Amino acid sequence: MHNSCGDYSRLVTLHGNIRGFSEDICLNFPISRSGFAQKWRRKKHNDTIKNESVHKLHYFKPKNYIERLYFDFTDSIRKRSIKKAIQTYNLEDFSIIHYDGGLDFTRKPEKSLEWKKQGKKIVTCYYGSDLRARGMIKELDEITDLRLTSEFDHLDYADNIHYLFYPYNTEELPDPVKNETKRIKIVHSPTNRQFKGTDGIIKVIEKLSMSFPLDFFLLENKSREKVLEIKRTCDICIDQVGGLNGGTGYGKSGLETLSMEIPTITNMTEQYSRWLPENPFVVANNINELEDSLVSLIEQPDLRRELGIKGKKWVHAYHGYSSVNSQLYAYYKKFSIL
Repeated sequence: MHNSCGDYSRLVTLHGNIRGFSEDICLNFPISRSGFAQKWRRKKHNDTIKNESVHKLHYFKPKNYIERLYFDFTDSIRKRSIKKAIQTYNLEDFSIIHYDGGLDFTRKPEKSLEWKKQGKKIVTCYYGSDLRARGMIKELDEITDLRLTSEFDHLDYADNIHYLFYPYNTEELPDPVKNETKRIKIVHSPTNRQFKGTDGIIKVIEKLSMSFPLDFFLLENKSREKVLEIKRTCDICIDQVGGLNGGTGYGKSGLETLSMEIPTITNMTEQYSRWLPENPFVVANNINELEDSLVSLIEQPDLRRELGIKGKKWVHAYHGYSSVNSQLYAYYKKFSIL
């Protein structure tokens, strides 16, 4: 978005992604994706949710001595690679530094503290569990000039965090394929079954399959290319309904399906639903509402087409690069970033 709107930006990622997203500068730090590691991360997340009151801002701290040693160790072995990347890609030349997820190159935000002393502007942006479960990195938060979020519920965490629509480029998507059969194709692509309410969704689909000709696509652990190839053929998308501790609303998956003119069902609080301008989603907050919404969409092809057209226009109007960049520049000016 920055580059397409006339600025110059580089994106540095710490770990290579496994779903085929394009990279800019990837440091390729190792990260365990074993079953044990994933269970440990889920346990930490769930423990944090249980111990922290809802909508309470908190700062990150290691859960125990072993975790503290782990972060100290990984920070120390990464420093040489970080220094090399900064030199190779001339990262010292940039005047505004965005830290996605509110995270520096390391858990101890040494580089951001150094750049702040040099007069660079520091922006942090949060996307979900980074703030809900892990919390802010205290030292980085204290030097932040602008705090952004793309999650509505984050606005209750602190007065000094500001909403920015997630920038999305619809031109990267394949063209949708019209379903010429009588079977309705429904897609659900969870990154985390617990957060997205997948088990409940499956039960509703199994029940409706007894009354309607349905094809259900549960897309997990597939490349993004494969996911989009299947999504483009579908009639209805279920983003998330009745999940636990994962927030409400929508993410990139919902933007993809809306952009391909696919009506998309998700859960939202009443407050969120009212706040979201020209809300294009079909809102279902539990499995009973999901069943009713699906029946309505299955039985009314004209409604599916109407919602599909509305969704695509909405993504362009609110998540398009030009719109989001204008909103970001307004924040830049308000908080003296520029």
